[in-house]
Amino acid sequence: MAKTRAISIREFRENLSGLLREAQEKDVHFVVMRHSEPVVHVTPVRRGDSLEALAEEVADARRAFREGKTYTAQEMLAMLEKA
Repeated sequence: MAKTRAISIREFRENLSGLLREAQEKDVHFVVMRHSEPVVHVTPVRRGDSLEALAEEVADARRAFREGKTYTAQEMLAMLEKA
């Protein structure tokens, strides 16, 4: 099961290579925060995943966004606290 961790932009910037390696090797997802607000979710692409599968995931996420299926910062923080 994937683990999700919230990190600051500074930590992300200063440790990018190591964090990306950790994401892929240990299936860790990162939510990068700026002033306590989530700005990006980094999710590893698993080895062997095809570009087509990744493109479909992006298309699904875009559809969900257009349909208003989004989370507020408070909802994201609550989900992170439960993880």
